[in-house]
Amino acid sequence: MSKNEFYCDCTVIHEDVLNCVKSKMLTTSEFDGITKFFKAIGDKTRVKILWAIYNHEMCVCDLANLLSMTKSAISHQLRELRISKLVSFKKVGKTVYYSLADDHVTSLILNALCHVKE
Repeated sequence: MSKNEFYCDCTVIHEDVLNCVKSKMLTTSEFDGITKFFKAIGDKTRVKILWAIYNHEMCVCDLANLLSMTKSAISHQLRELRISKLVSFKKVGKTVYYSLADDHVTSLILNALCHVKE
């Protein structure tokens, strides 16, 4: 394929399409939220953490051992995931267990895997 195959030489504005899409555009705040969401899952370590806790809730020590990282490094990544509302946690005594925040996150992980395997 040449570059020209991807170049649109059209000069016509399709008002009906433009108006339709304009009426469905998100707010700046919604676009910001989506951008932050993709930034949060755009890191391989965070994806590994999400996959691990998809399979079983885990504490920082177990995640650090699994991923051969320090507890501090895992805690930093979990903080990013908490801020993005992708993980939740519960404290049992002195141990904090992490799991996926909700079914939306589970669906996201599984759909991403299906897409990659296509």
